[in-house]
Amino acid sequence: MKKSRIIPEDLVHYRWISQPVISAKGQVAYVEQTIDQVKNEYNTQIRGISLDGTEDVALTHGTKDSSPAWSPDGNELTFIRSTQAGRGLWSLQTEGAEPTMLISPEYKIISYIWSPDGKYIAFTSKVQLNTDECLNDEKPSTESTELAALSTAVLRGKVYERTTPKEEGSGWWDGQYSHLFLYEFHSGQITQMTPELWNITTPVWSPDSLKLAFISKQAKEEGMDPDLQYHTDVYMVHIEEKGEAEPVKITDSSLQIGQFSFTPDGKQLILIASDRKFGSGSHHRLYTIPAQRGMPRLFAPELDMQIGNAALGDMKSASASPSPVISRSFPQQGVYVLGTHHGSVDVYQIQSDGSCEAITPAGEKDVYQYTLSADEKTLVVAALTDTHPGELYIVEMGSRTMSRLTRRNDEFMNKRIVNVPKRIQFSSSDGRLIHGWLAMPDISSEERLPLILQIHGGPHAMYSGSYSHEIQTLIAEGYAVLWVNPRGSMGYGQEFAQACRGDFGGGDYRDLMEAVDYVLASYSILDESRLGVAGGSYGGVMTNWIVAHSNRFRAAVTQRCISNWLSMYGTSDIGISYVEGVVGGNPAEHAEFLWSRSPLAHAHKIDTPLLIMHGEQDFRTPIAQAEELYTTLKRYGKTTKLIRYPGSNHSLLKSGKPSLRVDSFEQVNTWFKQYL
Repeated sequence: MKKSRIIPEDLVHYRWISQPVISAKGQVAYVEQTIDQVKNEYNTQIRGISLDGTEDVALTHGTKDSSPAWSPDGNELTFIRSTQAGRGLWSLQTEGAEPTMLISPEYKIISYIWSPDGKYIAFTSKVQLNTDECLNDEKPSTESTELAALSTAVLRGKVYERTTPKEEGSGWWDGQYSHLFLYEFHSGQITQMTPELWNITTPVWSPDSLKLAFISKQAKEEGMDPDLQYHTDVYMVHIEEKGEAEPVKITDSSLQIGQFSFTPDGKQLILIASDRKFGSGSHHRLYTIPAQRGMPRLFAPELDMQIGNAALGDMKSASASPSPVISRSFPQQGVYVLGTHHGSVDVYQIQSDGSCEAITPAGEKDVYQYTLSADEKTLVVAALTDTHPGELYIVEMGSRTMSRLTRRNDEFMNKRIVNVPKRIQFSSSDGRLIHGWLAMPDISSEERLPLILQIHGGPHAMYSGSYSHEIQTLIAEGYAVLWVNPRGSMGYGQEFAQACRGDFGGGDYRDLMEAVDYVLASYSILDESRLGVAGGSYGGVMTNWIVAHSNRFRAAVTQRCISNWLSMYGTSDIGISYVEGVVGGNPAEHAEFLWSRSPLAHAHKIDTPLLIMHGEQDFRTPIAQAEELYTTLKRYGKTTKLIRYPGSNHSLLKSGKPSLRVDSFEQVNTWFKQYL
């Protein structure tokens, strides 16, 4: 059968696999996301497959079903179903039966978790504080006053007093707080477990099902601005108190905690957290802390690896698995976590003595989710490889062998040409080892190939060699594509990850340019006279910087970019922390420095044709960044084009409207074809 090249419109054929969970009886439930071309939206459905792979069937038939979870005995599957009314919790007890609703969609459930004894479900949901009571209070708090002002927003202007009243993906703050709720199976009763001004995430049950712990940030205890403090804490409540007592703080406000789990005996917590020593460039590490309060202690303190998944790509439909999985025989068998290392993400087993072993076998891959069977003999992972979109794989814990479980993309992929990248590495001019990948079309032509340098976002993220629709569509057009991890990327140790801080446009710029030099010198088929450069977010600002400081590229594409650090500071939802932490200053005290490091200050020197693409609802890198750059380029008579995507935020290329994602790929291809 003749295979065809991958084109932008092929996006609609993929099946995105995520959220695997193994039941006590050995069945795996997972989420499959597909694209509805008519409605221009994504559908999600729960499917089930046996561990031997003999059955792979639909368990639910809704179009917006997600977050599957098995009851502790494996007899019941719950999931969130989204409707116009909200997000409710549903239950399925027999394959083929109709699901029943447990919790009304009016609760708009964010996340949920079963209690180990199967008697309760804890869930999170947003709550609007009763502003009428606030108005009648003799001494209203600042927060109450703010909420009261918000309640009259229809009659007056919207009033904000928060330092950062907006957030990428969520928009402007609506005055709601996320709270913890308890659902009791026996009675169907729902109880709110946290009071008033709490914002909580990541509920976790104690092994005895008597306590619930969660993550929150309570700046009022210290009189600090919550938007300017970056630590978070673990708090705990006892379910018999039914929300009548204040949650008890377990940690000491010294860490930014992302996830955590109880040890099997309930005596300790294992945290995935950052000490923020290097701001956003700080590694996430493992810590232990007594469940009854205490000082956090590093678990495996000598380990120099980013815990979690820091790999970027356009083929993942859900965030990485959250909490560390702790062996039932802890501490003998240690902790299972995702680890970002040298361009791959794997599942690692980490011991308290510092030993660290990859459970998943070597090879180019991005493991973004995983689940461990109750007997701890089988690991199921959701992973991308260098040849294939995301699927489920089984890893036998004894032999460490990995085999494919699902084959949902095979029918489509068997008809397409996949260009597998080669891993490259070289030493930078100051002695750092730089990793990357080069992929070229499989063509039999003596004509040399144009080369496109693709730059990742972050900067504290990482490229992998895993399958990417965006990159495959470029290669299919006849381009060689180079992508590397310059200094500032995760995956190469703490010193490397923070090396770009305060040196934007310095060492990171040299790493990227030297990567181009390296492949041009190593591969004679590449045409040094036909070079392109592209990137998004941090990759966008680096693209802007590169073409403002070099004329060697004949075409460039900048997406979701930054052009002006001075205006970025006050308009981005992370402007303060990013500009101060990564670039190294603020407009009041370091205006000259920030302007000198802004691509906009050098934009009048850009001669490379530059395509600028941006989402209109981007709160991370606001669209004004694109507009400022575009206006300057037009003023100086440069070759440029601005494309604005309505209703789109910073995640346009990864989760935006399908039609807009396809259009963005086509626009890039057209631009490079015209100028490269």
